[in-house]
Amino acid sequence: MASRTVSIDVETLARVEGEGALHLRVKGGKVSDVRLRIYEPPRFFEAFLRGRAWTEAPDITARICGICPVAYQMSAVHAMEAVAGVIVKGQLRELRRLLYCGEWIESHTLHVFMLHAPDFLGYDDVIRMAADHPELVQRALAVKKTGNDIVNVVGGREIHPINVRVGGFYRVPTRGELEPLLERLKRARDEAVDFVKFVATLPMQELEFDYEFVALRHPSEYPFNEGNIASNKGIDVTPADYEKVFREQHVAHSNALHSVVRDRGNYHTGPLARYALNFDRLSPIAQQAAIEAGLGPVCRNPFQSILVRTIELLYACDEAVRIIEQYERPDRPFVEAQPKVGVGAACTEAPRGTLYHRYRIDELGKILEAKIVPPTAQNLPTIEDDVRRFVESHLDLGQNEMTWRCEQTIRNYDPCISCATHFLKLDIERED
Repeated sequence: MASRTVSIDVETLARVEGEGALHLRVKGGKVSDVRLRIYEPPRFFEAFLRGRAWTEAPDITARICGICPVAYQMSAVHAMEAVAGVIVKGQLRELRRLLYCGEWIESHTLHVFMLHAPDFLGYDDVIRMAADHPELVQRALAVKKTGNDIVNVVGGREIHPINVRVGGFYRVPTRGELEPLLERLKRARDEAVDFVKFVATLPMQELEFDYEFVALRHPSEYPFNEGNIASNKGIDVTPADYEKVFREQHVAHSNALHSVVRDRGNYHTGPLARYALNFDRLSPIAQQAAIEAGLGPVCRNPFQSILVRTIELLYACDEAVRIIEQYERPDRPFVEAQPKVGVGAACTEAPRGTLYHRYRIDELGKILEAKIVPPTAQNLPTIEDDVRRFVESHLDLGQNEMTWRCEQTIRNYDPCISCATHFLKLDIERED
């Protein structure tokens, strides 16, 4: 058979945050090369942090992402508190969970309905989808706004919150400021139950992969801020030991570093991993919704990540209701913390997966070294593997359909390529 090469160029991949390119080469019925090329320039946040005061880290790191700034802030403050030996408890800790609930609600709703659902329903974008499903999109936007408003009330503003500090907050809300959110959250929780039912009806690719799932695991909670780093293949370490288990490596085709488990290889972080490792920590309403949607306690189908995200959206609404109903305003907005010479590390669960921060500071609290490992960067090798395995099992697809499905496969991870360094120029070569 004569050799045939087919190239496809897509100037930009819609419905992800950032820029990059995917290169595929198919030869003899096999994918001989797959490269998710992240060509956006590095952003140098770790360098920006060096020489700054430890108290500035939450505000600086919040600028890394406009979708999940809370995750960056929370990881930074937990790492600094690890150096100082400070533990935040009680209502201040609950407010941190509430702030995280707000971020999960707005981010998961954005991904599920504005970015990913169009793939499953055959639309190029949510604008075209809204023409046929206006009520669904309007309901989703209302739920998303509820999440944004939580971040605004607790964090000081919706985008890049300014109220987070080492030890707690600059100001804590009154019960009267939180109570107007309560009825809206209850409505959002009811909407989320319906969203789970709707997403469960979407046409899903039937693929399962044997991932090593990595996420935080807490003794009693579905994880936001705290817990050990765990996996379904034996990892169980504190954030302080993260770099003993995981390492970053350069690849020639990407400005984003790839992460692997030392001596083992790729892993998967994000909603599928959290769900698999923490199903028993979900609230009863979220567990029941998952079961009724046909999910077991573990889901290995990357295309069902949209459904798992909807389960997490439901959980975040339910958890936010619980926190506000039990809220009592703390006497002080923060716990006093003094800098110490040392190194502090922390992990929290961003909507897209586990986020790692490590800082070294001096006796005056000046940051001497910073390391930040975003979840999308950790997932990049696994995304490439998913694309490879999907293409090899769907070689009968035409070029346009193959391009669409490769993009959908990547969007399963809700990649924030901006955080990772951004995405899509697609080039596929077939040699038959």
